[in-house]
Order: sequence, then C-alpha cells, then structure tokens
Amino acid sequence: MKPILALVLSSFLPLALVSSALAAEPETPALVQPGEEADLASFLWHKRPIVVFADSPEDPRFKEQLARLTSEAEALLERDVVVLTDTTPNPASALRKQLRPRGFMLVLVGKDGGVKLRKPHPWTVRELSRSIDKFQDRLQEVEDRREN
Repeated sequence: MKPILALVLSSFLPLALVSSALAAEPETPALVQPGEEADLASFLWHKRPIVVFADSPEDPRFKEQLARLTSEAEALLERDVVVLTDTTPNPASALRKQLRPRGFMLVLVGKDGGVKLRKPHPWTVRELSRSIDKFQDRLQEVEDRREN
C-alpha cells in the first residue's frame, strides 16, 4: 500500500511545482483583447489601441494581421499598445459605430483618443512601431525613460 501511495503522491509533485512557478511569474498584460465590449475612453492616456476589424474571424487579412501582431508582441507592449479585435459586424459594436470600418480595417488610436492611422490591409509591427515612435507623446515617453 505504501509504494502505491508514494507513487500517487509523487505524481502530484510536478503539478504543484509547475503551478507555483506559474504563480511566481508576474502577469504580462494581454496584448489582444475582444473589442465588441471595449470602450476607447477606458484607454485614454495610458494605452494606444490598435483596432482590427473584419467581417469574419476567417478573413485571411484578419488572420495575417493577428499573426503579425502576436509574433512581435514585446515591441507593441513596450509602446503601450493593446490590440482590440471586432469580427462581428451585426449588431454593430460601439467601436464600429465610432470608427466606421468597411470590411477589414486596421485603426491606430493614440493615447489622446484621436485616430492616427487607418489602413485597409495588414501592416507589420515594424511599420506600426515606426509610426508610433514619431508621435510626440511617444518621444516624450522615451525621453522620460532616459532621464530615470
């Protein structure tokens, strides 16, 4: 009986170690979030939303855009970016009513809440990063980090 009990208990030990290791790691903010319920005002002055619209989650441009964004998530998180997705045209979400996409569309919104960029085709993280790095508030953020 004792060898069986030891075997059963030893099988749970790796699970306990894995769960404690996961709990010890700091949580990274989620880059991609559903946009159907999102409110752009909630991101004002602390995040730069990139809103990716499509009429279906199966749209090849939508899939390509998400793959591009998630493959280089660190560069976007460094720039305080959050990606909001909306693939349900009916009923129209608050984001759709506000930004009025037609089919696939990528919209970059600044921390000030203004639309900075609209593109009807997928963009790379490099292109997005270069655009963001030209914003006045981003230049100030970089300068503030250098001083600290």
